Amino acid sequence: MRFLATEEQRDFARSLDTMLAAAGTPTVIRAWAAGDPSPGRALWSRLAEAGVFALAVPEPYEGVGPLPVELVTAFVELGRHGVPGPAVETVAASALLAELARQGDDGPAKRLLPGIATGGTIATLAVGAPPAPPRGAALDADSADLVLVVRGDELRIAGGYEDVRISADPARRFARPAPGGELLAAGRGVTAAVARAGDWAVLATAAQALGVGLTLLDRTVAYAKQRRQFGTAIGSFQAVKHRLADTLIALEFARPLVFGAALTFASTDLASTDLASTGLASTDLAAAKVTAGEAAYTAARTALQIHGAIAYTEELDLSLWLRKARPLRDAWGTPSWCRARVLDAYGGS
Repeated sequence: MRFLATEEQRDFARSLDTMLAAAGTPTVIRAWAAGDPSPGRALWSRLAEAGVFALAVPEPYEGVGPLPVELVTAFVELGRHGVPGPAVETVAASALLAELARQGDDGPAKRLLPGIATGGTIATLAVGAPPAPPRGAALDADSADLVLVVRGDELRIAGGYEDVRISADPARRFARPAPGGELLAAGRGVTAAVARAGDWAVLATAAQALGVGLTLLDRTVAYAKQRRQFGTAIGSFQAVKHRLADTLIALEFARPLVFGAALTFASTDLASTDLASTGLASTDLAAAKVTAGEAAYTAARTALQIHGAIAYTEELDLSLWLRKARPLRDAWGTPSWCRARVLDAYGGS
């Protein structure tokens, strides 16, 4: 199994990093949180032009996928730069529609996937079962062009939404899809497609959490080198060094698990086995998710402790990433859900 990125993958990551750094994502995040999605939609279009949303879409529907490793590469960068919007849910929706098409029901895929792949359609997905967000809520339904809802074994396009609420991260708003809506598919195939979509969402969220943790660590290290107490940079204090080193170890331990899970997912023959939802690939995804989520949360706690009260302020860009770590740790698979999935796979209790 190859754990070194190819030159093409490294170039892809560098190009996204350059583009997002120039985009001024703190301004985009604040606008999205304030209910103005215009800057975020403009950035979404640029990400689509770079091929990000085509990675989970099969080639017959204007995609280039499925490419889990490249998707992880992209979502680490999205996390590092704090890109707002339902990017994970768009990937999950793409995977759901692609799986329905693989089963023989390609009508919804032909109709909806090209728009998702090319960035013309921002999609979100509400599923009422783990590991999806709770109570069938849809992330950013008020900003999405397409809200897919799974209730039981039915897949529908929601006709609206209600009861918009924010999470710990103001740039993550949840809404309850309105009842009813156009029926796209029904039956056991929908259940299997939801499982496939959930696995893609777990993988993308793990990568995003890893990216958030890396930025928190980078900014905290930079601050520790500049902040002085008693005439000395606080980064020279033993306690600070140990805390930063522990955070780095947690993130670097998570990185190979996330990319390893993507490799396992990519090498699994999804067309002829059920490993994507119940076997080795699924176990690796859960392990990667809990490890990356906990590492990002550790990075957030370290950043908060070392920055002190200034980290709470709205004016400091660091707060935008601090607020993302906890929601991403719990999104698409809480730590307890992920650990139980791993233990079940190995006969634990």
